[in-house]
Amino acid sequence: MPLPNDERLIALSEEILKQFEAMFGPHPGFRPVHAKGILLRGTFTPSSAAASLTRAQHAVQASTPVTVRFSDSTGVPLIPDNDPHADPRGMAIRFNLAEHVHTDIVAHSANGFPVTTGQEFLEFLRGVAQSDPARVQAFVGSHPKALAFVQAITPLPASFAKEKYFGLTAMKFTNKDGVSRYGRYTIVPEAGEEHLDAAMAAAKGPDYLFNELNERLAKGPIKFKITVQVAEDGDVVNDATVHWPAERKVVELGTTKGIGFAIAAELAREGARVIVNGRSEKAVADAKQQIDRIVPDAKVETFAGDLSTAVATATLLQRFPLVDVLVNSLGIFEPKPFEDISDEEWRRFFEVTCSAACA
Repeated sequence: MPLPNDERLIALSEEILKQFEAMFGPHPGFRPVHAKGILLRGTFTPSSAAASLTRAQHAVQASTPVTVRFSDSTGVPLIPDNDPHADPRGMAIRFNLAEHVHTDIVAHSANGFPVTTGQEFLEFLRGVAQSDPARVQAFVGSHPKALAFVQAITPLPASFAKEKYFGLTAMKFTNKDGVSRYGRYTIVPEAGEEHLDAAMAAAKGPDYLFNELNERLAKGPIKFKITVQVAEDGDVVNDATVHWPAERKVVELGTTKGIGFAIAAELAREGARVIVNGRSEKAVADAKQQIDRIVPDAKVETFAGDLSTAVATATLLQRFPLVDVLVNSLGIFEPKPFEDISDEEWRRFFEVTCSAACA
């Protein structure tokens, strides 16, 4: 990423960094804000609608590896997760396009920002860092944008995976036809949103979000949908404090899931005849449509059926008796305490997840 050469911008940035250190203390080796975080790996799969909005590489290829970071706010590396100052939470996604080539989405869990300019942000930091709570309250109350931001912060989340994240800067998207539109990202959890009341939050441990995330990942991947709210003519696109009307069009850019789909698309790209299976007609039809879009001459057939059942497996084998390569991305689990899983359930999980390819 090229560094700025505007001396005024550089000076302002240094003042903001000094203010962060004054507020949170020096913590060498850590980020000045959102210091406490965790890095994960995943896969981004574009939706069929993504190419209508942008010609970006990750929107038109079958899948893209991503690096994702969840974080608490402030520059304090050991801030307790249930500290109110740990909001808003952060989520950043890096799309790894090639070696040393990437593009990013940076988002947080408040649908808003307290200021419009960098100079206003410095003033905001100085205003809320005052030692007298009454003066802080007076500052926020006298600055409508800051007040709206504070009010937009949601209660503490039950999980990083059950929070919504907002990219506040309007980005310019250009599709293959040269049509450009501005839009803002919203990252939506497929598990739904869940927040804690004050009593529940107070009872949590200092690392409850990170511990919960590790436990959740041990059971399976977490999934988000990346959507873009598209601006219309006349909408303000250079001020993160201004919201667009809720009725603006929203385009689903893609999702973080889709390992099986990504393999199918790459096999189709190599010229293989591909049979796509899913539990529902809609799922396999959507997958075929996406593969046909990104691989125009793809040879794709579909089969809808739950292959954890003997009937569906037998029907599949009857329709497609000759297969050269079988990719088994089928997997099941039930989130429950370890000691509550019976031997019969363990056997079923193993047979479906690991032995289904031997049917």
